[in-house]
This record gives sequence, C-alpha cells and structure tokens, in this order.
Amino acid sequence: MADFVRVTELAALPPGSARAYRVGRFDVALFNVDGELYALENSCPHQGGPIADGWVEDRTVTCPWHAWCFDLRSGKMTLGDFATIPRFEVRVQGGQIYVSTEPLPE
Repeated sequence: MADFVRVTELAALPPGSARAYRVGRFDVALFNVDGELYALENSCPHQGGPIADGWVEDRTVTCPWHAWCFDLRSGKMTLGDFATIPRFEVRVQGGQIYVSTEPLPE
C-alpha cells in the first residue's frame, strides 16, 4: 500500500503549470491542467526526457526531447500502444498537494 507525501501547496502550482518533485524513490512530474492535477513519472520511456519540461495541450504532454506524446489521464502514448509512463495518485487536502509514493497499477 502506497503512502502519500506532501509535495507543495496548491497555490504554488497554478493552472497551466508543471513541476517535478522527488516522491519517495521516484521523480514525479505534477501537472495542473485547468485545475485538475495529474502526476506521471518524470521520465519519457523513449530516452528519459524530463516530462515536466514538456508542453501540454488539452490533456496531452509532449516530451521536450523527441516529441513523444502521452495522455495525462492514462500515461499512455497517444500515437501507439507501445509506451506508457507510470501514473501516481494525487490528493489535495487543506490546500496542500500529496502524491502517492508508488505508481498506480496499469
């Protein structure tokens, strides 16, 4: 069972922003898209590009290194079914953002 770690205040991650945080043994990219929070491992499965530095359109993040695209809701690649980025559960309590220390099952 995963624990949750406080990563930041909700006010520090406004809509349209993304940042990477260390959560347990993982580097996690946290995205705020129109007030909805998404967390993926901060490593593209292609060559390890930092997903938090990518650009987001709708609910899709594009890796800044080689333009692989992933759905923030599922972690799955949008142009094929051969790559997935692990997702993490996100909770907001008392204006604080918490992220699970282990990825969600696929």
